[in-house]
Amino acid sequence: MNAERAREFLLSLPHVVETQQWGGILFWVGDQAIGGRTCAMMNPDPGTGMPITWPAGQERFNELLELDGIVPAPYMARNFWVSAERLDAFRDREWQEQLTAAHQLTYAKLAPKTRSILAMTKAEQKKVIAERRKLIAAKAAAKKQTKT
Repeated sequence: MNAERAREFLLSLPHVVETQQWGGILFWVGDQAIGGRTCAMMNPDPGTGMPITWPAGQERFNELLELDGIVPAPYMARNFWVSAERLDAFRDREWQEQLTAAHQLTYAKLAPKTRSILAMTKAEQKKVIAERRKLIAAKAAAKKQTKT
């Protein structure tokens, strides 16, 4: 699997959105503004760092580390995340299984309020997310104003 196919597959999973942050591409289950959580991270520059990182869960963490090309994720291993040193660590179907499992694991950890928003229609979700972003921006502006 190449990076573009992995990206397309992740975006095909329910409620997954993509953002760019920390020099990488993050895939969220649910929007960050409503309490979504990251289910995978991809490095857009294959020459630096691990190409993909995802939550393996406590049950599968050690099992995956026994595989060639899979290592504990830097800074995230304590939360049972792993990284692939290269994208050919798995066949396409195996990648899909890994990323689907990461999505399911992440979805299960969402707060009930976040899951209830994700159960809304797309139009309702969009409205809630827009309102939440306005609130976050207003709080950030107020915080910035009190610092000056």
